[in-house]
Order: sequence, then structure tokens, then C-alpha cells
Amino acid sequence: MPQAPIPSVSRTLADFVAASSWADMQSQSLEARRSILNFFATALLSARDPVVMAAMRTLSPFSGTATSTVIGHARCMDAMSAAFLNAVSANLLDFDDTHLDTIIHPAAPVAAAVLALAETRRTSGREVLTAFILGVDVECRIGNAVSPRHYARGWHITSTCGIFGAAAACAKLLGLPAEGIANAIGIAASQSAGNVENLPSAAKNVSVGNAARNGLFAALLAQQGFEAAPRAIEGPLGWARTMGDELDQTRLLDGLGKTWEIAKNTYKPYPAGIVFHAVIDACLGLRQRIAGRVDQIEQVMVQGSALLLARGDRPVNNARDARVSIHHCTACGLLLGAAGVTEFEQETVDRPDIAQLRLKVKAELDRAMPDGAARVTLRLASRDVLTETVTSPRGSQAAPLSDRDIEAKLRDGVRTGRSAWDADRVIEAVWRLDAADDVGNLLQSLRPPLASR
Repeated sequence: MPQAPIPSVSRTLADFVAASSWADMQSQSLEARRSILNFFATALLSARDPVVMAAMRTLSPFSGTATSTVIGHARCMDAMSAAFLNAVSANLLDFDDTHLDTIIHPAAPVAAAVLALAETRRTSGREVLTAFILGVDVECRIGNAVSPRHYARGWHITSTCGIFGAAAACAKLLGLPAEGIANAIGIAASQSAGNVENLPSAAKNVSVGNAARNGLFAALLAQQGFEAAPRAIEGPLGWARTMGDELDQTRLLDGLGKTWEIAKNTYKPYPAGIVFHAVIDACLGLRQRIAGRVDQIEQVMVQGSALLLARGDRPVNNARDARVSIHHCTACGLLLGAAGVTEFEQETVDRPDIAQLRLKVKAELDRAMPDGAARVTLRLASRDVLTETVTSPRGSQAAPLSDRDIEAKLRDGVRTGRSAWDADRVIEAVWRLDAADDVGNLLQSLRPPLASR
């Protein structure tokens, strides 16, 4: 008797997404709202950045019916343009959430797409949260199945896997059946792109914006009957192998529907690559120990994993370089005792004292150090040698940011980003998202009048 064919990855994930309801994931609601609150914090911070404004000017002449909120602004744009812009804003300053197993920043591609779509239809907060949690699960599970090789090979995993989460989440919000959701995931496979080489440039953010916009596009195409190959992800010429990987289906499907990837999400206290947070914490600790003797530092040795060195052992020419630089993060921690938005702006990058201290920093591989950990050793003119090791930096799962920390981050984002949005209203709206009858009305209530910038 012939055996039934094994379901494809797209169909297995689609069956899971289609069958899941709010009741299945209500336990993850708090973490989902924390993630969305952090998404608003980072998007509001960057909403008026020159990169975002340039993208808005580029899209505006071609924008369709203005249905969806552009975070930090009074005006709306069409849903796909809003999804693109909000994903770019949320990801721009390397301050967004992080799924540490994959280094995916889950919210930017998924929340941006889901919220933009939600404004085009009467959608409840619970429906939005359900779609968001499922989208994060899909993107991170696919990321699990190709990590760490995928990122190490040069694919920007937030973009390449984020599109699958956006497609699945939007297909769920559209109420598509399992077949339609599977097609949306397969269509997304044809649009997955983004490379690590572009991380120090705005091109990185284009791929994150496209993950949101094209994930929404994939779901809308599937709604209209577009089809995709059943094994678009794992087939012999499918997404995974085209990008150089054999898909680990055990890691992809293990605990599906029982454990949730959003439960592993973390939130950054510093606007820099996640692997540099241990470096910053170690330097802040050393700064206290040397009690003002920064001028006596002769050499700084930073030891960490291959990922830390691959991402951060680089010359610093601009603010984007600084966000992914071992040397700059070290200099800020030791000399300034801070690593906030200001410390990664061009004015700080150009400071002679910062530049001089960067030159004293050396990076060294320690294969015994896990990703996300760092050891910093100072050699002083007095011949004193001080060492600080951090394995669980602030913001990690072992030392998470509190709800109040994320609220403070949002308030700082509104202030620094010069937005006319009311921080307290945004915070209240996100915490009450599960009770909202119409997310579109909720978002509209957050936007200031058009006369307000």
C-alpha cells in the first residue's frame, strides 16, 4: 500500500498557523506586547532619521490609498509603503529586539506588516497579537533550521527569514486557509534577500523593510489565488539549498505549537549589535574599578567568540560602523561611561579622545567563549592589569529588561526622535492591545493632527 506523501515544510507550518487561535497563545500575550512596545520605541526614535525621510520621499509619488500609519508621523501611506517604512525605522539604529538563538530581530518585519494590514480592515487586538506571535514563531523556527551557517555565510537573517514571518502573519490576519498560507510562505521564498556585507549601510535596512512589505505582498498574492511550489523552502532547488543550507527540520518543527519562540525574545539596552553588549557591560564595570584613571590605559584586550570578531573587529569610519564595532563600544564604555544613542552618533565617533582610545583596543579570539559573552582586560601605565568577564549582559534572558525599562526606552525614543506623538498614550495603547476592538482606530488615535509636523 503506497504511503501518503510527507507534508512540505510550508504546508506543515501553514496547518499550524491556520489551526492556531488566541486561546492557544494567550499565555504569550505579555511577551508579544513587550515586543511590540519595543518596536514602537525604536521606530519612534528613528522616524525622522534622514534615511527614513529619504525613503518616504522616494515612496510618496508612487504610494496608493493612504490607509496605514507611519509611526512617528501624522500622515498615512498605503499599507505596503507603511510596512516598509516602519520596519526600516524599527531596525535602523540596531536597537530592536533579538532572538538570541538566531540573531533575528523578530518584530521589525512582522509587526510592521501586521499593523499596516490591520489598519485596512476591522481587526481586533487579539487577532493582531495572534498573527504576530505566529509570525515570530515561523520566522524564528525557519531561522533555527539554518543557523548558524546561514548568517555566517553572509545572509542577513532578519531579512531572509523575517519575510516568512511577515507572510504567515499577514495570511493569518487575512483569514486564509492552510493552502493559502502555504502559498504565501512559498511566494515569500522567492523574495527572501539581504546580506551581512551591507550591515554598515542603509542597504541593510532596505532588506528589512522589504521583508515586511514583501511578506505582506506575498499574503495578498496568495489571497488572490497565486500558488507556490509545495517544497519552495526545502526542495532540491528551494530556498534553503539555494542559499547553501540543508534544512534541519528537527530544529524547525520541535515543539511546534507547544513552545513559543517569542518566549526567547530579548530587548536591547544599547543601540548596538547584540554581540557587543557584553563588551559594553564589561567596560562599564572596569570604568568603575579604575576610578577615573582612563588616561592611564595603555592597552585594551577584548576576547570573545568568532561571531564577535567577525562582526566587530573593523575600522570605524562613520556612525554605522560604530554600532558594530568592538573598538567603539569599548571606548564609549571606558571613556564616557555610557552607550546610548548619543554615544553612537557621528559627533561622538569623530571625537579625538574616542578615536585615540579605539586605537588602543585589540580583539582576540577565544574559542571557549560563547556567542554574546566577552572578556575585557586593561593594562594600565601603573602596570596594573584588570579583567572583567560578562557572559549574561544586561538585556539578555538571564538579565532581562523590565517592562518599565522598555517604557523608558520608548519615552527616550519620542524625545530623541523629536516626534509629536504622545509617549504615554502609545504605552497605554500597547499594554491594552489585547482589549482593542479595532486596531486601526487605536493607531489613528495615536497620530497627532496633520498640522503637527
